[in-house]
Amino acid sequence: MKVMKVIKKINNNVAECVDSKGNHLIAFGKGIGFPKTPYELADLSQITMTFYKLNKHFELLLNEISEEIMDVSTEIVVMAQKELNEQLNPTLVFSLADHIQFAIQSLSTYKDAKLNYSHEMEQLYPKETHLATEAVKIIQRKLLVSLPKSEITSITIHFLNSQEEYKMTQEELAIDETIEQITSLVEDELDIAIDRQEFNYNRFQMHMLYYFKRVRNDGQFINKSNHLLDSIKKEHQQIFEIAVKVAILIKERLRIETSNDELLYLMIHINRLYEKNMEG
Repeated sequence: MKVMKVIKKINNNVAECVDSKGNHLIAFGKGIGFPKTPYELADLSQITMTFYKLNKHFELLLNEISEEIMDVSTEIVVMAQKELNEQLNPTLVFSLADHIQFAIQSLSTYKDAKLNYSHEMEQLYPKETHLATEAVKIIQRKLLVSLPKSEITSITIHFLNSQEEYKMTQEELAIDETIEQITSLVEDELDIAIDRQEFNYNRFQMHMLYYFKRVRNDGQFINKSNHLLDSIKKEHQQIFEIAVKVAILIKERLRIETSNDELLYLMIHINRLYEKNMEG
């Protein structure tokens, strides 16, 4: 049975942990920071959220925002994830907590600077507006404050922004995974081991990122180059065959078709990676 080691309390419901593979993370879960650390948490169902390689900005927020506000933000995000089919960036829990704290401070400090409630937003995004309405009720009940109706609009915007961030994050994750699969394929086909920390591999990654970005935006090479593709194909038959396999992988993973010009681009950079690896 997998266990998680809790090594440092951040507050009663947030702690720094080490998973069964030795990876460090920040975990959220009711009462996980309460026992004396370090200890082993056997019941992983207590964990509601985990964050690996958490941005330093968010780590600082954990120390600046009260435990009560963090708990309320967590409750709201868990509720919203269920209603929106988890299509939210998990870091919403931090940005929302920061907003809640600011909103409460603004009740006295900026009481004359009030935003208007957006009926247009309510019509365009009824589901998110309903969730934001419920979120305001939770905040008022748990933190004993009275918030203006405009906070519904503000929190709706947080939900919408988080959904956009989630889509971007998922796309970036898919691209990163695809580049790793391409690298493994090249290693297997050419019987080489590629150092992921080496400069030429980082250059290869950047070229692949550029490639995906360009294709995603329907960018094309200016000149058609079938004759050049035929020439390089004859000279580097094995690289051509690998590029074809890479193109099939890209289609399966990202639903991107590879033209002859793009196949040439892949061949050039696969061959460069191979030659630089052999030089090293």
